[in-house]
Amino acid sequence: MAERTHQVHLYEPVYDARSKILILGTFPSVKSRENGFFYGHPQNRFWKVLAAVTGRTVPRTVSEKKELLLESRIALWDVIASCDIAGSSDASITNVVPSDISRILSESAVERIYANGSTAKRLYDTYQKKQCGRDIILLPSTSPANASWTFERLAGRWGQLLDLGSLPAERS
Repeated sequence: MAERTHQVHLYEPVYDARSKILILGTFPSVKSRENGFFYGHPQNRFWKVLAAVTGRTVPRTVSEKKELLLESRIALWDVIASCDIAGSSDASITNVVPSDISRILSESAVERIYANGSTAKRLYDTYQKKQCGRDIILLPSTSPANASWTFERLAGRWGQLLDLGSLPAERS
């Protein structure tokens, strides 16, 4: 395992006043930090799953990814603002400084919060639940490390995002 280094989250959350759901990850992977945006590792299934459940094409660029999120009324952020981490290993995370998600909640119409994986849920429950006063709903991680979940199973489970009716009636 790589040595732990202190890392600071370098990019802003994606949301607007119309966002109805908030998806929280843990902390950006090495590839995401290099690319400067969420879920930047090509093997992470996040963008493929989100495209499948929203009926859209898989976004390639950062602007396409932001467009998919905002048009689908989805906010995206991470639980951790900074931490010590070895590479991209969530299991190695220590010295957590949590993100302040109160801004997103106060400036949007978020009704539900979802965790992309059990580590994001555990960290939210530890650092943000009391402050926010809201529960978080666990979704299976889209990480390639979560190999026991096939793409089809992930897309089926992540389809519950649609249950809120957060998405516009017409999709391009």
